[in-house]
Amino acid sequence: MMQKATLGRTGLEVSKLTFGCGAVGGLMTKGRAADQDYAVAWARDNGINFFDTAASYGAGVSETNLGRALKGDTTGIVVSTKAGLQQRDLSDAANTIQRSIDDSLSRLKLDHVDLLQLHNTIGQEDRHGIIDVDQVLSEVIPAFDKIRTAGKARYFGFTAKGDVAQLHRLVESGTLDTAQIFYNVLVPSAGQVMPPNDTTEDYRQLLDVAGRHGVGAIGVRVLAGGALSGKEARHPHGMPVVVPIGSNTDYATDVQRALQFTPLIEAGIADSLPELALRFAISNQALPTTEIGIANIEQLQQAAAAVNRGPLSQESLDWISTIQRGLIN
Repeated sequence: MMQKATLGRTGLEVSKLTFGCGAVGGLMTKGRAADQDYAVAWARDNGINFFDTAASYGAGVSETNLGRALKGDTTGIVVSTKAGLQQRDLSDAANTIQRSIDDSLSRLKLDHVDLLQLHNTIGQEDRHGIIDVDQVLSEVIPAFDKIRTAGKARYFGFTAKGDVAQLHRLVESGTLDTAQIFYNVLVPSAGQVMPPNDTTEDYRQLLDVAGRHGVGAIGVRVLAGGALSGKEARHPHGMPVVVPIGSNTDYATDVQRALQFTPLIEAGIADSLPELALRFAISNQALPTTEIGIANIEQLQQAAAAVNRGPLSQESLDWISTIQRGLIN
């Protein structure tokens, strides 16, 4: 059975692998109902107890499909969804988020979720939904408090995308329980100090900052949106175009960078690049759980097998660090 870890100060015990229900993988937005139901059931039977969705995934389709697959039974599992805001919503954030969670619960066929996350980029405000940390603290947090009081969500978090200084400030504020943090072998700065000449986003060891402040970290984009498969071709269920996050490059370039780690596969360290990427992520003890998006049941089963193989050896991690330095240079 899959190992579990405590998700920060929430006290929730979550599986080391989180079942992502997003559109990047696409199973829960474009897959067949029978395949979705089977994948959710297989996950539960094999110790995966954390399911993450969002109102924006397929414009509610993901939530609807997850709700059908769960059949109202959340025994032993943790369910997370997300709400996003536009600038025009901030004048009435409480009602906007209230409507969002009510709609989400209706689609999920639940009376509450364990975790509700803010699904916005954090930074200089603009009309497209980028909001700054002061707006989060003054407008969003009070709205979340009302939802907690109403019993519709137990804990609250955010997606740590945007201006790094503001992300750190929000984590350190003590107002949120979790953070989805971008971390993979191509963009590892949330978990390690980067050389000054590195051109990727420097998240300044946000995983460690989260741990020190009791914020439960959820690793996301562990496969770099699919680039760490080493293949440019994408599954029909997945998003046809994926914009990289943090690498400051394009998807095709990320694929080529991913292929630089092939020698570890040839040496038998892992059976595939996705396995290597997942085991790299779970090797960081500051990361309680790592989320993946899937296109089919085979990808889920392979991911579970990779996580169950456990962390990489220090020798393998050192080899990865050497390749990472080569990518920078």
